[in-house]
Amino acid sequence: MYSTTDTARPGGIRNAIRRSEAWLDQRGKWAWIALLVLSFVIFWPVGLALLAYMIWGKKMFSRSCRARRQSHDQAWGRHSYRAGMTTGNYAFDSYKAEALRRLEEEQEAFEAFLQRLRNSKDKSEFDAFMEERARSTAEQDAAAASADAKPTTESRPGEY
Repeated sequence: MYSTTDTARPGGIRNAIRRSEAWLDQRGKWAWIALLVLSFVIFWPVGLALLAYMIWGKKMFSRSCRARRQSHDQAWGRHSYRAGMTTGNYAFDSYKAEALRRLEEEQEAFEAFLQRLRNSKDKSEFDAFMEERARSTAEQDAAAASADAKPTTESRPGEY
């Protein structure tokens, strides 16, 4: 039985490029910019290729849309926190408190209205179902009664 050991790292040149890209990512945007400047100084076509890779590979503008969205959500969280704080202007603070109280009451009234509307719709659907069921049961009973009430016209042998 033979056993072999791999002393070389697998993957070839692609793996080396991925490792170097990960190394640069760990160091941040300034490492990418330093590599870009250095590559332009040494051999400008390599610098141009690296610039194209950074732009289309989203390395130049590393702040993605997701990061912007998260910072935007955090900003709204700060604003909602500040909504409960006083401004120091008594007239404005009392107006704000009254407006918020009125809006909460309107919201509660609207939610109660929606619940009553749902309940009435459910009741009307249930009443229509029960009426249809009663009608079909009455029709079946009438059909069964009419079948039982029919006299037989056939006479048996020996009968008049």
